[in-house]
Amino acid sequence: MSGNSTHSKDSGNSAAGALTRRRLLGTAGAAGATGLVLGAAGGATGYAATREEAPTALSTIGSTEVMFHGKHQPGITTPLQARGHLIAFDLAPGAGRKQAAALMRRWSAVARRLMTGEATDGPGHDTGVALDAGPSSLTVTFGFGATFFERTGLTKRRPPGLDPLPPFSSDHLDTGRSNGDLWVQIGADDALVAFHALRAVQKEAAPTATVRWQMNGFNRTPGATAKPMTARNLMGQIDGTGNPKSTDDDFDKRVFVPGGQDAAYDWLAGGSYAVVRRIRMLLDDWEKLSVDRQERVIGRRKADGAPLSGGTETTAMDLDKAGPDGKLLIPDNAHARISSPERNSGAAMLRRPFSYHDGIAPDGTPDAGLLFICWQADPLRGFVPVQRKLDRGDALSPFLRHEASGLFAVPGGAPAGEYVGQRLLES
Repeated sequence: MSGNSTHSKDSGNSAAGALTRRRLLGTAGAAGATGLVLGAAGGATGYAATREEAPTALSTIGSTEVMFHGKHQPGITTPLQARGHLIAFDLAPGAGRKQAAALMRRWSAVARRLMTGEATDGPGHDTGVALDAGPSSLTVTFGFGATFFERTGLTKRRPPGLDPLPPFSSDHLDTGRSNGDLWVQIGADDALVAFHALRAVQKEAAPTATVRWQMNGFNRTPGATAKPMTARNLMGQIDGTGNPKSTDDDFDKRVFVPGGQDAAYDWLAGGSYAVVRRIRMLLDDWEKLSVDRQERVIGRRKADGAPLSGGTETTAMDLDKAGPDGKLLIPDNAHARISSPERNSGAAMLRRPFSYHDGIAPDGTPDAGLLFICWQADPLRGFVPVQRKLDRGDALSPFLRHEASGLFAVPGGAPAGEYVGQRLLES
């Protein structure tokens, strides 16, 4: 499939590395070493000069680079990253299409530099947070909310896929933490690299746009398991087994918006729609259930993610298979059954979430759960029908609370020499 790619960048000079042997051995997944990507000219060398031990080349985690330019924006098909930040902005009063175009130009330039491991442009402009780190699979992804088109005078270019999501019975939405004119997703395999990008994006936004809401997430660090595995969520369940695969014949059709349809929306060709939901998990209630009961709620084994109908994680669910007692092995209200494409006329979306934990309440209740992000060519055929079915009878629903929601149109990737959204804002 065409699009953005990931590779390890080798500077060919391990002596410039900033990681000591002790630090390298303590890094998850440090299986082999490659050259260092400097965060700023000479920055890593200067830092290494203050260390007593000889420098060691950057591990594979830090050296992996994702391309900014491409058919699709990065951060959609990129493998899950260890750290994530989601941030939404509203355009400032008086800011319109011209100011939005200038902001997208600045954001794209900064994202491109940071994703190669460079510092942000301009003397004294970079915070220095990630000077001695490599790219660490950093991705920065940009999207537009429905209100963006009103505030930039582009209502005729707003695609129908941005029509408001319907209400769901599980919604307890905080409007102050929902939607927004502009949305940015940041992901990286290093927390400082991700935070560095967050600060850069926020600084470049002023005075054109102000922060509406911001959320922080995490996943397992690549290399933390003996072999690559599907991620687990905070309920301990393997999460993402049923995702469409990039090798599927209809993957692009399900995830990316095609071109050559309505000329008014052709700026979105190669792009996608992101549904973003902050879903609190009621972990105290969930953890009171036996493992057997948890598995029946989900429809899969907790240990390995295999369907209760048998096989391994990747075995197709047999939704009609019954046990010796005549009861379905995967219950009628199991989450995996209700959300399966087979039960939703083939509706599918690429789920790419982060877990979150925002502290513990005075009563000991954790504010933790899932920053749910799903990608699809059409949310009215992807997210909406599946969520409606889950809303009506999902056994998992009593253990979840949807607290924030957003829907964003994410343009296709920027070709070399262009910025993200240019074909909308300058057409």
